[in-house]
Amino acid sequence: MKITQDHDVEFDEFSRACDLVEEYFGDSIDDVALHAPVSRQQLVAVLARAQLSGRQLAIEGLTEKGDVVYQSNDETLLWLDGGFWIDMRGLHHLNPDEGRAAREVHRRLIESIDGDVPYYNRERDPFVLIERIPGR
Repeated sequence: MKITQDHDVEFDEFSRACDLVEEYFGDSIDDVALHAPVSRQQLVAVLARAQLSGRQLAIEGLTEKGDVVYQSNDETLLWLDGGFWIDMRGLHHLNPDEGRAAREVHRRLIESIDGDVPYYNRERDPFVLIERIPGR
């Protein structure tokens, strides 16, 4: 399955990424999808594609492009510079609503850990790279 022009994944890998984001982000997906003009299913697919791309970027030094808010064996929460979500929209041919909804899911999680976003972080992009679900 082609998720970007230069990145192919097996369908089962994409399916596992969908399951991972659904379990990890949980109710945040429902809350954002309720108020966004995207379906829950669309949002899960966008979040899964972002995870797969984020893993690839992590190999290339994703943590060097911003500030790590929290890191464990299970996840890395980052504020990124450089237009991460704009890049995701281009890579995955997302419409603006899909990109904004996915960004909002990530922002909500990071703010729950890091507190309200300071003024200087408003333009930075939130991203949560999930390694695995705790307890598995």
